[in-house]
Amino acid sequence: MAPARSAHQAPSIRDVARRAGVSHMTVSRVLNESDNVSAATRDRVLAAIDALDFRPSRTARALARGHTQLLGVLDATGGLLYGPSSTINAIELAGRAVGYSVTIAGVDPGDADSVREALAHLLSQDAAGLIIIGPGAQTREAVAAARPGVPVVTMHGSGEAAAFTEQSAAAAAAARHLLGLGHTRIALIAGPADWSEAAARRSGFIDALAAAGLDPVAVASSDWSAQSGYAAGVRLLAGDPFTAVFCANDQIALGFMHAAREHGKRIPADISVVGFDDTPESAHYAPPLTTLRQDFAESGRRAVALVLARLAAPDRAGAPAPLVPQLVVRASTAPPPS
Repeated sequence: MAPARSAHQAPSIRDVARRAGVSHMTVSRVLNESDNVSAATRDRVLAAIDALDFRPSRTARALARGHTQLLGVLDATGGLLYGPSSTINAIELAGRAVGYSVTIAGVDPGDADSVREALAHLLSQDAAGLIIIGPGAQTREAVAAARPGVPVVTMHGSGEAAAFTEQSAAAAAAARHLLGLGHTRIALIAGPADWSEAAARRSGFIDALAAAGLDPVAVASSDWSAQSGYAAGVRLLAGDPFTAVFCANDQIALGFMHAAREHGKRIPADISVVGFDDTPESAHYAPPLTTLRQDFAESGRRAVALVLARLAAPDRAGAPAPLVPQLVVRASTAPPPS
């Protein structure tokens, strides 16, 4: 006769099997979502799991599935930007919804050793798959050189990563919006040169102007911060005049608007401004900002879905169709002054 279970002892898979009146192998099949179980049996097992408050062993489930239920996220963005932080939050929620935990390792994107150490940390925890939020070429090269041996989804770059968000087309929409209002003297404040998103937004915007027979009046460099946008604005406003500017993100736009006000420029009466991302604050700028809205939550969900698809069928899991940010027109854009 089996010994009685202590009141403080966690229920086992065999306890669930006894309560449901099935074998422990049947319980295992239900836990691992096997199709080889009838609906009635599955319902009995799930009811027993709920009644006993059974929590299956992660180790046991990993052995049954051939991998852990842990996803690793390598964050090479510094963790301070709205977009990546929103994406990571969505990854955590999407992973949890399907029974996966998420562990995050932050890195210095300019330090290949930092990237390698973070990858080693994630793989030492037997992560079943990796999601790379790393915009720089150096990060992507370090990941490729590491040969992780598990499915890897990269959220930034070209090729497969472009399936998440079509940056160039969105920037082109910003250019067409300003052209449609009648602007012909348009400036650009680009993001960091080593970010693939910044490069795509820059090229998409400039190509759309070129299709209309125009070049930017000026192109200023910046990082993603409002302070950098302010400094770029000061430089632009000291040069050739322009009636509109496209900023590579909303924070840059915020800084530019500050510089414009200091130079006695009214927005949009003198200069129209377009941002990118549609951060929660952009609707409350003075004036509210015209911008491109990205669906960061959907990007995170797609990343998790793609990792799981590659775990299930490594040779058949293609990338999804790209998301295209939507133009949100607010009060920061208007026709140019007469």
